[in-house]
Amino acid sequence: MTTSRLKDEGFLRRALDLARQGVGLVSPNPCVGALLVDDQGDVIATGSYTYEGLKHAEVIALEQAGEGSRGSTLYINLEPCSHQGRTPPCADAVIAAGVRRVVACMQDPNPLVSGRGFGRLRAAGIEVETGLLEADARLLNEFFAKYIRCRTPLVTLKAAMTLDGKIAPPAPWNSDASGRAAARSGATVITGELARAHVQELRHQHDAIMVGVGTVIADDPLLTDRSGRPRRRPLLRVILDSGLRLPVDSQLVETANDDVLVLCSFAEEKKKRQLLKLGVCVEQIPRSTADGHPDLKAVVRHLGEREITSLMIEGGAMVNWAALEAGIADKVFLYYAPRILGGTKSIPFAAGTGFANLGDAVPVKSTRFHRFGEDFAIEGYLNDPYESAAIR
Repeated sequence: MTTSRLKDEGFLRRALDLARQGVGLVSPNPCVGALLVDDQGDVIATGSYTYEGLKHAEVIALEQAGEGSRGSTLYINLEPCSHQGRTPPCADAVIAAGVRRVVACMQDPNPLVSGRGFGRLRAAGIEVETGLLEADARLLNEFFAKYIRCRTPLVTLKAAMTLDGKIAPPAPWNSDASGRAAARSGATVITGELARAHVQELRHQHDAIMVGVGTVIADDPLLTDRSGRPRRRPLLRVILDSGLRLPVDSQLVETANDDVLVLCSFAEEKKKRQLLKLGVCVEQIPRSTADGHPDLKAVVRHLGEREITSLMIEGGAMVNWAALEAGIADKVFLYYAPRILGGTKSIPFAAGTGFANLGDAVPVKSTRFHRFGEDFAIEGYLNDPYESAAIR
């Protein structure tokens, strides 16, 4: 790698770091960071985008640099926009500022931009280079890519399990008050502290988290973002509850503040009014023709209409299987602890009819390995967020 390319990579890594400052603060828009470098190789301005801040990262940097922008190089993780949105086109601002060169990680997946920004810059005589650290940039904005192309969230199946694929011991842990007490006390926790802390980081990255009502009845979870990091809007806590069985004394209901959404197939009006008074949003979703439960394809379309760009499913075995069967899952993040639970009654990761043969099994691609002390995790894709088709 040449010296100039190494310098470009170094500046782009700094742009990516600036972009990551927007995690939790930009949805439904992308994370973008930018810096301007003069011809001596000195950084003269930086910018990081936040939704509430309105101005895009490159515009922030240009305004900070003023006349120093002329003849500079702009490093940015995402193509400058070329369309009128909440702000004027950024490509025009870059051209007007007299920037000499633009180095960007990737093209914008937004069909309204998608190469047009780069085209406008080149037409104005600006040197444009792309593709360096593209994989890092794509990972950072994969939620935005799926949402802007399909208008539905990127769906991640998350679970913690033993080496033999069990997410919980047998009943009574998952069926009565003693099970809920055990769950609250941590007696059923599978992974260690490092892995559980990382789960909070994942929650912080997402717009919404979803479980089935069975998980709520069994474990009484809070489903909150406890990362301690700021976020623009609360983590939306979504409950699949076909018959509106959500306990009014659950932690979810007791802490609801317009951030708990119950999706049901049918609703008893008295229970619905009771939940609404307690700050829980209840909405009816079309039933699945297979089992009468909420249609998961309708669920993700509904969440997309709410500008939810990312959904993490932390449901039980039946919800995990339903997501796989419906084909709504794009990604998995599966944590493993070095334990073996065994037994035919222990709860597996995905319980249901299963696929008829190995050839029908869902392939997981582009896998990555993560270590958390003695625990580890596998991250991988069922669908490429940059290529997946809209859900019908």
